[in-house]
Amino acid sequence: MAIQNNLLLKIRDMKDSLTPVERMVAEYILANPEEIPHLSIKSLAQFSRTSDASVLRFCKTMGYSGYRSFIVNISASLGSLDDEQKDQYSDIQPGDELDVIVTNVSLNNAKSIEDTLSIIDRSEIAKAVKVLRETNRIVFFGVGASGLVCQDGEQKFSRINKMCHAYTDGHSQLTAATLLGKGDVAFFVSNSGETVEILDALDIARKNGATTIALTKINKSDLADKAHILLAISSPEVTIRSGAMGSRIAMLTVIDMLFAGVASAEYATIKKYLLKTHNILAAKQRK
Repeated sequence: MAIQNNLLLKIRDMKDSLTPVERMVAEYILANPEEIPHLSIKSLAQFSRTSDASVLRFCKTMGYSGYRSFIVNISASLGSLDDEQKDQYSDIQPGDELDVIVTNVSLNNAKSIEDTLSIIDRSEIAKAVKVLRETNRIVFFGVGASGLVCQDGEQKFSRINKMCHAYTDGHSQLTAATLLGKGDVAFFVSNSGETVEILDALDIARKNGATTIALTKINKSDLADKAHILLAISSPEVTIRSGAMGSRIAMLTVIDMLFAGVASAEYATIKKYLLKTHNILAAKQRK
């Protein structure tokens, strides 16, 4: 089991979105993780062929105010390094046997959930649950596979009498964002964090005073930078669509976390809605 807030995993996932100089620091750390806790900032700068200032900027990009706290968290992440190396994502290759495909897809999906658990910010989940509890109106925005995640969110939160809707095309997203206001929650789903339609809708929602939540791959992206609350998942993309499959599974898991968090906190109030919706669906199934 990966540990919570695994910094090495975060560096791996964010590496490709970093500046060229930051990427040099990241690559050296990932290639020599056992050495890092014993290096001064000057030594790491020399070995990564960067500068002290570049290493410090890298630490801040990773969410740390200084080098010391960064090193402490690197040390904490080393405990799970062997497990990470033994249990890597496996791509699906053309011509693979069906048994291999079944195994690799299943393992990749499970690893996406495990890795997401190790890097997702619990305080951001708590913030998201709080605003979702306080609002009566939730609007989900997503395109393509991310739209399917939005539809899952709509289905779940509708069951506890939250006014919510999922918008999955650009025109309807702009219209929906325009009608949002203070007290509403705009929930944006995009694996890349750079989907143009999503960013346009987010800008409008923010200007109208809505609270914005982003569900996206841990990365440096416009969506991650602009949203009020950031829920970051881990799921490296691989050649055939097993990476995209994994990101969808990780996102659906985060939706489940939020729904369960809201439902548990408000169970005394919402249990009647859960019972009503369960009964009506059960009645339909008996017919």
